Amino acid sequence: MDLGIRGKRALVCASSKGLGKGCAQALAEAGCDLVLNARGAEALEQTAQAIRDRYNVTVTTVAADIVSGDGRAAVLKAAGDVDILVTNAGGPPPGLWSDWDRDDFIAAIDANMLTPIALMQALMPGMADKGWGRVVNITSQSVKAPIPQLGLSNTARTGLTGFVAGTARQVAPMGVIVNNLLPGIHATDRGLTLARKDAEEQGISVEQAAAARAQTIPARRYGTIEEFGQMCAFLCSQHAGFIVGQNILLDGGATNATI
Repeated sequence: MDLGIRGKRALVCASSKGLGKGCAQALAEAGCDLVLNARGAEALEQTAQAIRDRYNVTVTTVAADIVSGDGRAAVLKAAGDVDILVTNAGGPPPGLWSDWDRDDFIAAIDANMLTPIALMQALMPGMADKGWGRVVNITSQSVKAPIPQLGLSNTARTGLTGFVAGTARQVAPMGVIVNNLLPGIHATDRGLTLARKDAEEQGISVEQAAAARAQTIPARRYGTIEEFGQMCAFLCSQHAGFIVGQNILLDGGATNATI
């Protein structure tokens, strides 16, 4: 399918690996030029060069912490006038409700709520001026059904979801389409971190913990970054203009809900 976005310019955050990388690859395959951001310069440049070589698109890299004010300013300066924004940041650590203090919550909210909001506020006016734009926020299945050990993520990402619910409907008349992608467990570093936590608590190997977690997913496997990226690219396409303010699960059926 031709997504109709060849030549568009996309900013993809936290895109040196994992879900962000999957999104960057799929957008490049659709013909988008990219601005990629991550904290680690070496991994970021490796990903960028692989995308350049495979898809023959322009890729600009900015090694910076998107959560920090200075890092975000550097990314926005390099991004310039983009058509597509994919927000993404690493999730806060797992734990128990009694483990966290106010600073932990502030850090989670800053990374997973306030940072994507700041990026949208910075870039959506330019999209609105052109009459076309796409925003995809990578959040979590936990906004549909809370995950007890991920209370920090539950809190911050649900706050972002509330912001998007109202904002998406305000900017849609201007041609700016905003949606959220809600991943379940994927074969990423985040998935490995959760498996390690399970392994420590249960006294089993990481491999056993990962296999056990996969058995709780109706699809009986972890998701891949490639299939996640393709859904992101579709939401950024010309075909997604009637999908507004939605929260789309990619979790292999793990969230047990009717709607």
